[in-house]
Amino acid sequence: MRRPFSSVRARAALAATLVVAVALVAAGATVLLSLRDNLTDQAGGAADSTARRVATSLATGTAPDALDLDDEDPVQVLDEDNRVLATSEDLEKISGTGVSEVKPGAARPDDDGDDDGGDDSRQNGSVSGHTDYTDGSATIDGDSGDYRFAEVEVEDTAYGDLTVHAGGSLEAEQSAVNTALTSMLIGFPVLLVIVGGVTYLVTRRALRPVEGIRAEMAAITASQDLGRRVPEPDTHDEVARLAGTTNETLAALEASVERQRRFVADASHELRSPIASLRTQLEVGAAHPELLDVDGAVEDTVRLQELAADLLLLARLDAGEKPGGAGVDLAALVREELSQRTGDRVPVTVDVSAVPQVSGSRGQLARVLGNLVDNAQRHARAGVRVAVRAEDGRVVLRVADDGQGVPEGERERIFERFVRLDDARTRDGGGAGLGLAIARDVAERHGGSLTVCSAPEGGALFELALPAG
Repeated sequence: MRRPFSSVRARAALAATLVVAVALVAAGATVLLSLRDNLTDQAGGAADSTARRVATSLATGTAPDALDLDDEDPVQVLDEDNRVLATSEDLEKISGTGVSEVKPGAARPDDDGDDDGGDDSRQNGSVSGHTDYTDGSATIDGDSGDYRFAEVEVEDTAYGDLTVHAGGSLEAEQSAVNTALTSMLIGFPVLLVIVGGVTYLVTRRALRPVEGIRAEMAAITASQDLGRRVPEPDTHDEVARLAGTTNETLAALEASVERQRRFVADASHELRSPIASLRTQLEVGAAHPELLDVDGAVEDTVRLQELAADLLLLARLDAGEKPGGAGVDLAALVREELSQRTGDRVPVTVDVSAVPQVSGSRGQLARVLGNLVDNAQRHARAGVRVAVRAEDGRVVLRVADDGQGVPEGERERIFERFVRLDDARTRDGGGAGLGLAIARDVAERHGGSLTVCSAPEGGALFELALPAG
């Protein structure tokens, strides 16, 4: 059973929804805070305006009980002892100003002044330029609400220092914030559903080619038909590149399997002849000992042994066997190996100089040298030349013969396994066609190369180049 959000498109839709949700919550909180602060400031501004209007009246000599306080917003005038001198009409309850009394007492002027203003110099007071704000509530004519209160001081009036509290209603702020919050609570989930749905659909459309690639790969695995290819969308994006790489991998795998199949078939064919010949000789020898061809049996046995050794080495190379990192003196290896060859058909000329060591397997490099010299011996007319030189940071081994050479169009084909260019020669004389294939594989495993061109003598010149050091 598939787990929830096990698909890429489901996870992408969830991730996009979560990201948008976080962004919307942050943006919504910012908008609500900004809206509330702005409307609260407006209420505070209205309260400050009312408070200063009342304070100005008091400062110019208006008695507290003569003030025009029939506004809808609450106003409270206090003296130095926090006694209520005046309040708004119909004010029934107030909090947030520090004094909860709503019934004004008798206003009494200071001893050195009188209540009619007269000529007392203290009748004209001064209004403080500073305003303090508090939050509270009030009930006017039965209607309760929250208010932002502004506190303004009036100094040196006929009634001493007075404090005016005036409130600005917060109803607009609360209504606007509640409306915005309700809209967000309704709109945000709808928007998130839309974002998630659109992301899911877009992702599904974008990943549809991937599903096609997966289905085709599953079909290829089930049918084992490596000739099939996955569809490549014409989008020039990552999915298209994935499809192209997948097809390249399938092509390489098909070529490898085909090469392996051909190799097994060719190896079976090559083994069949010497085995059949050896069996025939042994059966004849068993029935007629005097007719046993011992030399022929030994020759077939040797050929079988050499072919088995070649096949084993190729199998190890195909398995990725590392050549090792030992230092090999290629010049000394050439002298030693060629000094042991006593049965060559034509003489071998050796021209080597001191060269840096190469890194790799001495046994595998000796096999390359032997295969190249054997190939030259089969095609040479009068002689074979072997040279070793150091050139441009590389150690180069050259094996040349004076035979007919290799046609230019066949110079890559001869390195394929079981390939012989001379179809007329016998198998015994020509070998199994694995020597040059082994030599190139070993060269490439050592980080080098093996190529063929025309020799100055007119035959073939094989050049093995290996990195020095």
